Amino acid sequence: MSALADRAAVVTGGSRGIGRAIVERLARDGAHVVFNYARHQRAAEEVVAAVRGRGGTAECLRLDLAETGAAERLMERAQESLGRLDILVNNAALSFGVAPLAEISEEDFDRALTVNTRSTFVTMRYAARHMPDGGRIINISTLNTVRPAPGNAPYAASKGAVEQLSLVAAQELGPRGITVNVVSPGATDTELLRSTNSPENLDMAVAATPLRRLGQPSDVADVVGFLASDDGRWLTGQNLHATGGIA
Repeated sequence: MSALADRAAVVTGGSRGIGRAIVERLARDGAHVVFNYARHQRAAEEVVAAVRGRGGTAECLRLDLAETGAAERLMERAQESLGRLDILVNNAALSFGVAPLAEISEEDFDRALTVNTRSTFVTMRYAARHMPDGGRIINISTLNTVRPAPGNAPYAASKGAVEQLSLVAAQELGPRGITVNVVSPGATDTELLRSTNSPENLDMAVAATPLRRLGQPSDVADVVGFLASDDGRWLTGQNLHATGGIA
């Protein structure tokens, strides 16, 4: 039997990069997956087709988590479709690239916290109310919370808050057997990474990583798959650094 046979999973931001790899990994392990996307409809439909082509189940919903009420609507529509909620993965994130603190607008800061932090709070609150005992909540953070880099203030701040939400939730939900963990990727080879970094910066990231390569989305998704499965039952309140050893 597959590791996640017949379990119901929601993944935020599942159309590209790490999110896509997570959707595909959970579906391959037998989960029925609903994920949202904000803009990239063709990419989202490609994910659904790829999952179904391998005999899995996936559904995509167009919902921009920057919009008021979108996170709650995602959870409601996902549970209506799935019938239950066993696994929640908060992957969706907004980054504006590199900009010094002095040049960041309040609007951009607020938008980053809305997508990265507030939506995570809302989906976790929904899970706390509706997830059955023994469920799994996995939040994607970033290496930048422990290795701060100039120009990443809104992103690092929003993800630091996610980590604290996760620690509190692990304490509150532990008596119900619900685990809450964080996965913090390092430099991972996605469109976002390559669009916001020069080739020189990418070379520096590889040189600083003991395993001497960029991470692949599947490297992160495999950690998520472990935490979502029964094998991850004794881990909660942890932050696993999927970084190739950089931190």
